[in-house]
Amino acid sequence: MYNDSKIWIAKSGDEKVFVSPKMACRHGMIAGATGTGKTVTLKVLAESFSECGVPVFLADVKGDLAGMCNPGLETEDMKGRIERFGLAEEGFKFQSYPTTFWDVYGEKGLPLRTTISEMGPLLLARILGLNEVQSDILTVIFKIADDNGLLLIDTKDLRSMLTFVGENASDFSLTYGNITKQSLGSIIRAVIALESEGGDLFFGEPALNIRDWIGCDFTGKGNIQVLDCQKLINNPTMYSTFLLWMLSELYETLPEAGDLEKPRIVFFFDEAHMLFDSASKVLLDKIEQIVKLIRSKGVGIFFITQNPKDIPNGVLSQLGTKIQHALRAYTPTELKDAKAACMSFRENPEFDTFETLTSLGIGEALVSVLDEQAVPTIVKKCNILPPSSQMGAIDDNVRDSSIKANMLYVKYIETVDRDSAYEFLQRKAITDEEARVKAAEEAAAEKQRLKEEAEAQKAAEKAAIAEQKALEKQALAEQKAAEKAALAEQKAAQKKIDDRNKAIKSASKSVASSVTGTVGREAGKALGGAVGGKFGKTLGGNVGASLGRGVIGTLFKLK
Repeated sequence: MYNDSKIWIAKSGDEKVFVSPKMACRHGMIAGATGTGKTVTLKVLAESFSECGVPVFLADVKGDLAGMCNPGLETEDMKGRIERFGLAEEGFKFQSYPTTFWDVYGEKGLPLRTTISEMGPLLLARILGLNEVQSDILTVIFKIADDNGLLLIDTKDLRSMLTFVGENASDFSLTYGNITKQSLGSIIRAVIALESEGGDLFFGEPALNIRDWIGCDFTGKGNIQVLDCQKLINNPTMYSTFLLWMLSELYETLPEAGDLEKPRIVFFFDEAHMLFDSASKVLLDKIEQIVKLIRSKGVGIFFITQNPKDIPNGVLSQLGTKIQHALRAYTPTELKDAKAACMSFRENPEFDTFETLTSLGIGEALVSVLDEQAVPTIVKKCNILPPSSQMGAIDDNVRDSSIKANMLYVKYIETVDRDSAYEFLQRKAITDEEARVKAAEEAAAEKQRLKEEAEAQKAAEKAAIAEQKALEKQALAEQKAAEKAALAEQKAAQKKIDDRNKAIKSASKSVASSVTGTVGREAGKALGGAVGGKFGKTLGGNVGASLGRGVIGTLFKLK
């Protein structure tokens, strides 16, 4: 309840116990066993911050914080509590608060999304349950995407990027170090498992703009953002990582503010132990750093858990407001935890802190806050005030009407799938395939061209050889014809010579015969005359003629 510019949360006897809005940025804790009244305390604080104009975020694990949108009911129990605290005189009234419902799965609230890039490799590795080597490779994947201007918005972008890097691992390994396909395969399997659990609904656009949570309604009340976690809590790692992402987003988005009179926004993280369970040392260091530094951004954080030991000492030491409901000490371990919780308070000499803590009733708590000088007050046993809004869950029709009437409904209800790594790599794959097909076609065409050229060359060579053979055959025929003609000509010439020689011989023979006959006759005559008488002349002439022909013929033959 907002009273006298302070947040009135409880009464210790007749004394009012306040939380100063100025000290809210120094964070706080609400702890206690199940059923001791933590939810009521959370609602009272959230309503009071809203009344003083501070926006609030609530992680609704059990679904009983949704009643913030409706005024409370005046039951007999509430009448008794109002009378006991004297709230009627303080202006207490049942009222509703400006509430916006969110749901990662989009079932009981506006879809709450972020992008893969905004989540970052460190938190995403935790969601995926990666080991150290796989986490390093995931960081490399983010670096490659960033260097190539590829947007990682949703899980299909991440899967496409992992596949792309795997297919080109040898090329990227030269620049970014060894990237094993086994590790990439493990990351892809983890992404697919996340999608099967609804993680693909969480990553997408429009991504949450954290500034949409910082504001008030027309009455000046701070807007209350209620994240329905009834389904999300079934995946503790995703639930806790989402809360860590919100803190990181606030830290990176909001400017430095220093010490403000009241916070810009206050976060209430239920089941806070899940933030720290199974977190690596690097992640724990990051959480502790954010908790320490986010105060200067004007952000207050309240962790709600069953036992203070669930919160690491480095974070626990940063919590100024401590509201400790009852702890049960039935075992040695529980006894030790209860004593440790008591030791975190400044002791009050009026009562034994340990005995009081273990005997607190429902709605009672040990409370220590920061005074105006930021010094923790001594612990007080207090009764927590009742809330002004409805306790418990709300009807689905009321929730649906509230969701659709919200000004942010139009902005966030529809999913937007803009151009990102998946689309780029799809186009690249198509382009590469077209280029491959074109190259194959060009190669086939070139092969066909070369084949045709080879066949043409072979045919040309064959034709040339045939032509050469024809020419050679023709030349040989012409040579043979020439030789034959020459031989015929030679024979003809020889025949002419022979005929001439024959003619000459014949002529010579005739001449010789004539000459020989004449000479022989004359010689015979002379011889015959010499031999005797007429008989001698005739005989001598014939003999002489024959002898002359023989001699002359012999001479011609010798010629």
